[in-house]
Amino acid sequence: MATEKTTAEKPARKAAAPKAAEAAPATGKLRVTLVKSPIGTKRNHRASVAGLGLRRLNQTVEVADTPSNRGMVNAACFLLKCEA
Repeated sequence: MATEKTTAEKPARKAAAPKAAEAAPATGKLRVTLVKSPIGTKRNHRASVAGLGLRRLNQTVEVADTPSNRGMVNAACFLLKCEA
């Protein structure tokens, strides 16, 4: 014998007010320029420069302002010039 469950309609919840971080999504960009050669630096510094998409001196790229990209910029900050 199957019993059917009756589902009571739940009242609609009011939408919570968005938090400050959620109100304006971080769509910022960072302009990163390679100003010093990564030759002779540590392997992880060279990998950070390559991960940012930089190949030549004085090349500028725009990357998204994310924690992972900020970490790569901080790792090789002595090779780069960064603008927000």
